[in-house]
Amino acid sequence: MTRYAIVGTGARAQMFARSLHAYGELVALADINPARVAAQQRRLLADGAPRAAEYHPDQLDVMLAKERVDTLIVCTVDATHDAFIVGGLEAGCAVVTEKPMTTDAAKCRRILDAARRTGGDVTVAFNYRFHPVHEQVRELLASGAIGEVSSVHFEWLLDVRHGADYFRRWHRDKASSGGLLVHKATHHFDLVNWWLGSTPERVTAEGRLFFYGDSGARHGFARDYARAHGAPDAVGDPFALHLKDNPALAELYLDAEEHDGYHRDVNVFAPGVTIEDDMAVLARYASGATMSYHLTAFAPWEGYRVAVNGSLGRLELDVVESDHVAPGVAGAVKGHTAALHGVEAAAESGGVSLRLRRFWQQPTEVVVPAYDREGHGGADIRMTGVLFGGHADPLARSATVLDGARSLLTGLAANESIATGRMVPVRELLDLAEWER
Repeated sequence: MTRYAIVGTGARAQMFARSLHAYGELVALADINPARVAAQQRRLLADGAPRAAEYHPDQLDVMLAKERVDTLIVCTVDATHDAFIVGGLEAGCAVVTEKPMTTDAAKCRRILDAARRTGGDVTVAFNYRFHPVHEQVRELLASGAIGEVSSVHFEWLLDVRHGADYFRRWHRDKASSGGLLVHKATHHFDLVNWWLGSTPERVTAEGRLFFYGDSGARHGFARDYARAHGAPDAVGDPFALHLKDNPALAELYLDAEEHDGYHRDVNVFAPGVTIEDDMAVLARYASGATMSYHLTAFAPWEGYRVAVNGSLGRLELDVVESDHVAPGVAGAVKGHTAALHGVEAAAESGGVSLRLRRFWQQPTEVVVPAYDREGHGGADIRMTGVLFGGHADPLARSATVLDGARSLLTGLAANESIATGRMVPVRELLDLAEWER
């Protein structure tokens, strides 16, 4: 039986822990915060799994050796991924890491070098590849349904519940997360790479902080408090997240504050935000195709629109995850919170449509089979079945270390373009040809 360990025991680690109970043995947990480890232990015991050994992340080498770990799962703050990925590889473990693989080119190089040096396996948990409708797009494009792809337009909207959540936690600090073009859009850039079977060559981008942070003065939503818990001004604020009202989040964060001082419920309009909330990207790929991409983190509804143009027609995907945010409850609605986005289905209406438009033909609505809106459209359970259960993967959905680097480099090049105002050749940051040979 495969022996697993998880480093980083926040909310995302719970999905992996539940899945591992079906496919292997979770033998160890590591986190800087003992209260979060204890919370994860309680969930394991409630699921009928045995108690795991507990370690501090500084004891990684000891943990991997003593617990005879086969696969290490990395769910820590993005900027720390490289240290644990490299440590796992050098200990002879396979590694599964949450996206993004890391947050800058130097750390990416370090991971690539370690993977080549050790011959170890690194998989990036791009669950979007496992969403049923994304698989359909892949199959249609690969079948030549619209011929050779010329361009992709990809618009992603984060609503004022989910989008706001990135601005009340550590993601608001670009040094920790790389910003939304790295932390969030890495999913989307990976999908385009996967759909096209190509890699980005040059990137131009624009972006700014328009709605959150100190910019909140322009619309009048901002209230003057540092964090929601215990703040009178946060009462009735639609942008406030009240941890005490959500037992799962209270256990993981509010009850754990005494150990590391981390506040999960910072005011989204408080000073200190160093990431953008409105971003536009133009990328050219090795295949010759182009992508125009826009990410808005303060939309009135959540979802995305993708249009792929080709030599034989056009493919259009529209996904509505929530058609609005219920008034007065951006922080939580009917038990749904942004912190658990995708894990639980939004209470508001949603839907999906996939249309094939070929020249001189009526548009065809492609039938999208019903799927569970929870667990990221059923993608989480499909992904873990492949990663841990050995399920068949005919669409090559598992993302390699090079896939992780390719998606990351689109976001890094976009960040560099925003900072410098110029077009950025991706190879200027990191030339993957060195590892692709």
